[in-house]
Amino acid sequence: MATTLPPPTARIGRHPLHAALAQFPFVCFTAALVTDIAYMNTASMQWETMSVWLITGGLVVAAFAVLAGIVDAFASRGMRRARSGWLHAIGTIVALVLAIVNAFVHSRDGYTSVVPTGLTLSILVVAILAISNWWGAELSARQTVGDRR
Repeated sequence: MATTLPPPTARIGRHPLHAALAQFPFVCFTAALVTDIAYMNTASMQWETMSVWLITGGLVVAAFAVLAGIVDAFASRGMRRARSGWLHAIGTIVALVLAIVNAFVHSRDGYTSVVPTGLTLSILVVAILAISNWWGAELSARQTVGDRR
């Protein structure tokens, strides 16, 4: 039986703020990957511009999600001991650093702002966040559900 963790500190009502905010950057970075693929296939600048905005929006909301996650981690000794919490934190940090680099790569002019480096970074960010969010969801489920499995 897994350990039940205390509820998150940063929350609105019974809803954990970190879990709510973490979804927005993942969706933005995934949409940026889709627009990168569209740009690669069409060379239409609208797709490159959309990618820049999606990456930037994802990074802005990610900053708030990280703050909420830090509050939760420092408020709960049990969370700091949870392996999935550390895996989630490390994966998220790596993905966000790559996303920042990706924002700078996308800010260049021309086709090389996306192909191949921007597209590769977008793929890496989405893949790392998908795995990292899985670990975060596991931790969140133990917090909010009380491990009723």
